[in-house]
Amino acid sequence: MGSSPDFAATASSQHRQDRSVDRLKYRIALGLFAALVAALAAVPLLAANASFAFYLMVWIAMATGMNICVGFTGYLPFGYVVFYGVGAYATGICFKLLGLPIGVALLAAGLAGAVVALLMTPTLRLKGVYFGIVSLGLATIVRLLISNLPESFTGGSMGLILAGANNPTHSYYAMLAVMTLALACVLWLSTSRLGRQLRAIKDDDGAAACIGINVPRVRLKAWLLAAIIPALVGGVEAWYTNVVDPEYSFHVLITAKSIIYGMAGGFGTIIGPVIGAIALVGIDHVIWERFPLINLLLLGMVIILLMLFLPRGVVGSLIKRRPQLRRYIA
Repeated sequence: MGSSPDFAATASSQHRQDRSVDRLKYRIALGLFAALVAALAAVPLLAANASFAFYLMVWIAMATGMNICVGFTGYLPFGYVVFYGVGAYATGICFKLLGLPIGVALLAAGLAGAVVALLMTPTLRLKGVYFGIVSLGLATIVRLLISNLPESFTGGSMGLILAGANNPTHSYYAMLAVMTLALACVLWLSTSRLGRQLRAIKDDDGAAACIGINVPRVRLKAWLLAAIIPALVGGVEAWYTNVVDPEYSFHVLITAKSIIYGMAGGFGTIIGPVIGAIALVGIDHVIWERFPLINLLLLGMVIILLMLFLPRGVVGSLIKRRPQLRRYIA
């Protein structure tokens, strides 16, 4: 009995220490993200062509959204591109056919992503590769449905041209806002009650349910959040290029890159997918400039080597080899 107060004091001290470490990691991640946003915000002011920076933001946001699916919930949606595609088409239809302002069209893109996520809610009962395959099948069905709708509505197989929407500077900063939103969401999840619940569910959903966590509801919240981000990305990218094409908007490579970039940095960490996206987008750009004919071959080799020697991603492998860095890296 005499050891109980000592045990309680030790537990309380450990809890305070853990919270202090969490706050430190949060501040470091916040500082890195703030520096990244500031640097990208300055690009249009310093460079005539901001295309590389724009697509860097696209993949940072997509990898971060995928991290919410994989890193916080344990779901790996092979059909993740469906949200990107419906966001692009929602923007195109609202702007070109309904004549709505581009800002309203982008809000419609986010709403469309949320609606599709709600329609896919029953698939959340599945686990592992079964969920991934079903989500890929649903993405294929949505692409075929959109392609076969009347051309006057979706442009058919030719897609839509958003004549009159061209504004590279405004669409650039809109993508910066979407990327910032994605980074803010993952930062919030890292310290919020919802984030802790998601981690508990990922570790053991049965045990999480036993301690009072509403597993379906919590999963649905994360699923909606992870769907809105790529839908907004698809909408802004459609505004930037002024083209909505069914083949590109629902291309499986969009899902593949989101997974690869996030995995390269390390799913389940805050800064990992961001680092992975920056590294691989940069490598892809250099390879494409110098070896345009074999760029995919070389990029594939880089990815294979990365997975072989850093299977947990850059950040995950670094933490494994240097456990003391857990104090600073989230």
